[in-house]
Amino acid sequence: MTARSQTPRIDPAGFTLIEVLVTLLLIGIVLPAMMHGVTLAMAAGDGARHRNDATQLGKSQLAQIVAGTQWNNTPNLSGDFSPDWPGYQWKAAVQPWNQDTSGMGIQQIDLTVSWQERGRTETLTLTTLAYQRGQTQ
Repeated sequence: MTARSQTPRIDPAGFTLIEVLVTLLLIGIVLPAMMHGVTLAMAAGDGARHRNDATQLGKSQLAQIVAGTQWNNTPNLSGDFSPDWPGYQWKAAVQPWNQDTSGMGIQQIDLTVSWQERGRTETLTLTTLAYQRGQTQ
């Protein structure tokens, strides 16, 4: 019969202190970088949502301005989108279109929507051309 060695056997069921420390070190390095990436992604998503909202609001307001006759008499218009969309304001400027060679009195309407985002004022400008039917210069 062979004699068995009587060395104690170590149970590998747990982690050593060095393994735990290395893991904590890696988490300490990776986690802040991941959180910074998540923060940037959330800010980009928020900015895209604001820009999309401003675009839709601006298109709607521009359509109302063109459909009405107020742009014919007032070179500067302004307002906001309260109470449904607080925090968004608009300004419209009407001037003769500088490339009008038809003599029809085509006007350029620039509508600028503005809002606050991360402590800064952001703007979006939409432009269209319009003229009053039945009236030439």
